[in-house]
Amino acid sequence: MNEMKMGNPAVVGLAGFGLTTILLQLHNLGICGIAPVIWLGLCFGGTAQLVAGFMEFRTGNNFGFCAFTGYGVFWISLCLMLIFGTNADLDKSYPLMKFSGTDLGLYLVMWTIFTLILFLISMKHHTALALTFLTLVLGFVGLDVKELAGIAAAGTAAAYILLVCGTLALYLMAATVAAESGIKLPVGAPWIK
Repeated sequence: MNEMKMGNPAVVGLAGFGLTTILLQLHNLGICGIAPVIWLGLCFGGTAQLVAGFMEFRTGNNFGFCAFTGYGVFWISLCLMLIFGTNADLDKSYPLMKFSGTDLGLYLVMWTIFTLILFLISMKHHTALALTFLTLVLGFVGLDVKELAGIAAAGTAAAYILLVCGTLALYLMAATVAAESGIKLPVGAPWIK
């Protein structure tokens, strides 16, 4: 009996992460509003990436399972925080969901730690993945500084770094899809053998 060939869930996870990351940075730079970020974050960056993570579990890829499931939850929770935590009309009905002064900053610090762990592991994979996680760590650190120290320039720098990160994620998606067609896009050697 022939087994049906399964698709690589990483292509959906990388696309969802890359597109949503880029769109959020366009918002952070004042180029677009927050509404498209919330919708894309809930649907593609969140839900589709979460599904990709669960599918990575079935392939036995713990790195992909952890990363895609984790960042899928990141996007869903961030969007819900933005909907409920910054909406004055909902404050009376949901007072526990309102942001305090350091809430977003501490939330981002937790994701910085999560990302740092994955960055260290990504160095065993290949350069493109390591660069994706390195730029994500640097972007999170910039956002942490912006939110906790109030340094706006750190947020602007983070936005540009995260634009690179999102672009790298889309490149990895393209490299993965192209490989199935026999097109080998360079991803570089692992940083740690």
